[in-house]
Amino acid sequence: MCITFCHTSQMAKAISVRLGDDAERALRALESSGLSRSEAIRASLLASEHRLRRGKDLAAEVAALEADDGDRSE
Repeated sequence: MCITFCHTSQMAKAISVRLGDDAERALRALESSGLSRSEAIRASLLASEHRLRRGKDLAAEVAALEADDGDRSE
């Protein structure tokens, strides 16, 4: 009797991209720091998303401060 459990919900997805000269240079620089190509790309994507999210968070904070009459009068 053999029972096999498969768990594939966290399986990584492979993608294909074309890199321009600037992106290729940036990738080589990241790889020269000791990261694998995949690690460098994943880290860059996550860092970019973090910057975008942080920018949106800051914009929301600024809007909240601008809308606060008491805060502005201080």
